[in-house]
Amino acid sequence: MPDLSEEDIQAVVQVLRTPQLSLGPKLREFEQKFAAFVGTKEAVAVNSGTSALHLVMRGLQIRDGDEVITTPFSFIASANCILFERAKPVFVDILPSTMCIDPAKVSAAITPRTKAILAVDVFGYLADWKALRAIADKHHLLLIEDSCEAMGSERAGKRAGSFADCAVFGFYPNKQMTTGEGGMLVTDRPELAKMARSLRNQGRDDADAFLIHHRLGFNYRISDINCALGISQLKKLPEMISRRAQVARWYREGLADVPEDVHVPADQEEVNISWFVYVIRLADRYNARDRDALKQHLRDHGIGCNAYFPCIHLQPFYREAFGFKEGDFPVTEHIAERTLALPFSSRMSEKDVAKVCETLKDGLLYLPS
Repeated sequence: MPDLSEEDIQAVVQVLRTPQLSLGPKLREFEQKFAAFVGTKEAVAVNSGTSALHLVMRGLQIRDGDEVITTPFSFIASANCILFERAKPVFVDILPSTMCIDPAKVSAAITPRTKAILAVDVFGYLADWKALRAIADKHHLLLIEDSCEAMGSERAGKRAGSFADCAVFGFYPNKQMTTGEGGMLVTDRPELAKMARSLRNQGRDDADAFLIHHRLGFNYRISDINCALGISQLKKLPEMISRRAQVARWYREGLADVPEDVHVPADQEEVNISWFVYVIRLADRYNARDRDALKQHLRDHGIGCNAYFPCIHLQPFYREAFGFKEGDFPVTEHIAERTLALPFSSRMSEKDVAKVCETLKDGLLYLPS
């Protein structure tokens, strides 16, 4: 559920009363304010986080035959973007504590074809960027941060999106802040930002005359309407992050009496987590059937929930294209079979959370002991 206010609505209405609904002043204002929030020199706004990922691939010249090491536990776009440029995603397993990519397994996956490491800040947890940077520097690889789920997470005063060569964010309505639809590429590399601005607008450079295109590009523009909403949302992002943290605390308290059945999301050392979703994991003695039965119990009682995430390597077309099978990434598969995303937003009340917890605990009674 997006956290929208009357101020947000009025920000959109004000743009609708102007003649500049796209490529107008709100676009640049949003980019500048978002770059300042993250702590990067450049920000390029686009129509989705997926588009931002694609522009990273194209802007960094990742091409046919290149390999990009990434995680199988994520939203599918973080792997699909590699395929968009006919490169190959090379999956490595994850850490059970954070569900982020395991740096210890990255080095073993590097080949002469490896061009980049694309790690994901899962559910608001930060990947081990210090270790990943050391690996990338040692092997002369590009380092890409998918922070679509970690907007506002911090480690040692640095925010998500500022740890790698470039990063991406998404502003879908379930994120910490929303523009309706939208995304952002951030970087300290001015040449990458310049290329991304051209690619998002059909390959036109800023100095080009109308309908002159220097390169093959895309229609990845975001409207000033969306940007106005983003500017308004960004003002209250710290407040919304704080409220989401409170909802997470209510969940932790509400599920504290079932530790043998449910693993609740833990804190991350030295990280202030900006919670994207609240994903519990059933104990090891349960399996995917048990998780699905609990999911159905919650839904039968009017509570929305879902398995989150299914493994990317076991998605039908990844199996078909690459021959992936069960057992290829055991940590990812073990976790994915037991995860369940509970209702979560900054607008939830303590009573809302209590109802979810009570219904969940009731459902646990029907599972095998």
